[in-house]
Amino acid sequence: RALIETLEWKGGVMKAVGIRRPGQQSQLSLMDISIPAIDENEVLVRVHAAGVGSHDRWALPTNPYFPFAIGLEGAGVIVNMGSEVSDFAVGDRVMFSIMGQPKGGTWAEFAAVPAQALTAMPDDLTFTKAAALPIAGKTALEGIKALNLARGGTVLIAGASGAIGTLAIQLATIRGYRIAASASARNHEFMRELGAELTVDYRDSDWPQQVLRWISGGIDATLAIQPGTGTASIPAVKDGGKVVTISGDQVIAERAITVEQISHHPETQLELAQLAADVAAGRVQVVVGSTYPLAEGAVALAKTETRHARGKVILTIQEE
Repeated sequence: RALIETLEWKGGVMKAVGIRRPGQQSQLSLMDISIPAIDENEVLVRVHAAGVGSHDRWALPTNPYFPFAIGLEGAGVIVNMGSEVSDFAVGDRVMFSIMGQPKGGTWAEFAAVPAQALTAMPDDLTFTKAAALPIAGKTALEGIKALNLARGGTVLIAGASGAIGTLAIQLATIRGYRIAASASARNHEFMRELGAELTVDYRDSDWPQQVLRWISGGIDATLAIQPGTGTASIPAVKDGGKVVTISGDQVIAERAITVEQISHHPETQLELAQLAADVAAGRVQVVVGSTYPLAEGAVALAKTETRHARGKVILTIQEE
C-alpha cells in the first residue's frame, strides 16, 4: 500500500524507453509517460529487469497508445492488482511476456500485465536471469519439443550462441541428444561447455560437410534459430529427417525431409516455471551476455539487432 501511495505522490509518471509517435520506430527515446492503468484481470508490475530482443522496436500491437513503451518480456514485483486476479498477491515476484498490450511494454518502470501471462519466480532466481527466460525459454522448450527425437538422436542447433540457442543446447543435452552447434568461432568453446559435441562456423562454406563427416548420412534434425539457417542446413540432414524453424524461414523440403514451424502449447507455461526452478537451482545456465541501464535501451537494442550477441541482453531498471 505504501508503494501505491508513493506512485500517487509522483503524479503517476514513470520513465520508459519507446516510441513517441506512430512511425518513429527508428527513433527510440527515453520518456516520462503515464503509469498504465490496469483492468480487472491485470496486475501492475514494478519492472526490475527487461529482456531485449531483435524484434522489440517492430513488435507493436494493432492499437498502441502513444507515447508507447516497447519491450515484450520482463521480471519484477506486483504492486497493484485488478479485482478479478486471484492467483497472485501484491509483493509477489513474477516474470512475464506480453504481446499485443496497447498500454505499452516492459521497457518501463511499470507495466500492466494480464494475469495469465505471469509466472511466479523462484526465491533464488534473480530478476536479471528471470527477465531472460519468458521468450527465449518458451521458444527453446517449444523447439526441442518439436524435434521429437529419441535419446541418442542427433541435432544441429543453427545459430546456437544467442539466448534461445544457449538454452536449447542445454535442454537437448538433458534429453540425451547428440548436438552439433553453429556460431562464430569465438563462441565454440563456450558452446562445447554447454553440451555441444561438434561446433561449426556458419561462415565456413563447407560447414554442412563438417556435420556430415561427424554423422555419416546426415543428422536426424536441425533446430534453425537464425534467419536463413533452415535452408542452409538441409544438406546436412538425413533423408526423411526434420527441420524445425524458429525464425519463420520458408524452407523448401527435399529427400522426404519434414519442415515444421514451432507452435505454442498451453502446457509450456508450466514447463517454463520448471525451467525457472532449474535455473535457480543451477541445473540450467541462463547466459546473460550484457546488461544496460534503461536509459541506454537504444544501445542495447542495436547490439541485439546485430544478431551476434552472446546470450541475452538485459535492461536493468531497478536494483536487485
